[in-house]
Amino acid sequence: MARKHAEGYLSARESRRITRENRKITNALEKRHKRKNVPESEYLCAMRDESNAVEFDNVHTYFYTDVGTVKAVDGISFDVPIGKTVGVVGESGCGKSVTSLSLMKLLQRPQGQVVAGEIRLNMGDGKAYDVTKVPGEKMEAIRGNYVSMIFQEPMTSLNPVFRIGDQVDEVIALHDGSGMSRGDVKKRTLELIEMVGIANSEGVYRMYPHELSGGMRQRIMIAIALACNPRVIIADEPTTALDVTIQAQILDLLRHLKDKINSSIMLITHDLGVIAEMADFVVVMYAGRVVEKGTAAEIFANPAHPYTIGLMASKPVVGKRVDKLYSIPGKVPNPINMPHYCYFRDRCEMRCPQCDGEYPAEISLSETHKVSCYRYDQNGKAGE
Repeated sequence: MARKHAEGYLSARESRRITRENRKITNALEKRHKRKNVPESEYLCAMRDESNAVEFDNVHTYFYTDVGTVKAVDGISFDVPIGKTVGVVGESGCGKSVTSLSLMKLLQRPQGQVVAGEIRLNMGDGKAYDVTKVPGEKMEAIRGNYVSMIFQEPMTSLNPVFRIGDQVDEVIALHDGSGMSRGDVKKRTLELIEMVGIANSEGVYRMYPHELSGGMRQRIMIAIALACNPRVIIADEPTTALDVTIQAQILDLLRHLKDKINSSIMLITHDLGVIAEMADFVVVMYAGRVVEKGTAAEIFANPAHPYTIGLMASKPVVGKRVDKLYSIPGKVPNPINMPHYCYFRDRCEMRCPQCDGEYPAEISLSETHKVSCYRYDQNGKAGE
């Protein structure tokens, strides 16, 4: 933000200064990204726990804009265990999708950059890669084969001028098509379309995206994501804009397919009902940081952070009649000029004197349940 003006006004001179500084930073980062023939030893790493598919370790993802640096992800750490579903929940703009795009290396560059931390991806057989250091040419082989993503809006993710069959064929031919004839690729595509619960596979193969319903388009997106049996599936709000009947079918489909190919799911959603139904572990994000994480049972039975408690209170309950649904007061702080104290302090209804200090450290309430809040001491006990 502006240096001289407390009200946040940005002069043309200051904007040019910010742009010059950002260009220096992004040019240096882009130079590292665009290197060719990078030896594998530079991005090889060791998993902290071999039972994890992905480990996010103090990841910082920033966007360098003309008005300042947006700290979209500001030092997050959590694990995605093999064969489990991890639900990532939080308000819009809290960094959920940016976290997943950091893992896929699909950030809008050069403005968007992972500037610090490690994202360790378990490749199997005792090998792991730090995705933040993997070169682009190598990442093309990892996407689809090891990590795939079901994007938020299938109508904008599918190409409107290509038939459904061509779009699924392309993924198989690119990532898993060595030695396969055109007929073999088509046969695999038809199997995938049937696997996601679409009966008329031959007919859908020849259709365009606009000829399908929202639920069918979402199923095609799932088929594309599962085409190469990836180890990690990122589902970015896979049930957005779908009615509850289709939503239930999509969730059942995801759960069934996860067990079938023994993949891990990173489920991003606003819907706590979906999290309760699908997730084994829950990560609660606020303003680019993880404020609470634990098993689904721990989070729903004993929410510890005031933000998590507020999210739970804002969910309508069947059979409970209220005049007005609860909403968390206040607004999220400016991501370009984040405060040095707890980001939730100014909205918190449980503030204590310690909240005026620096950002709280992570406290362990149990082996799996962690929270960043001054309401708990170092032994995990709640204060008065």
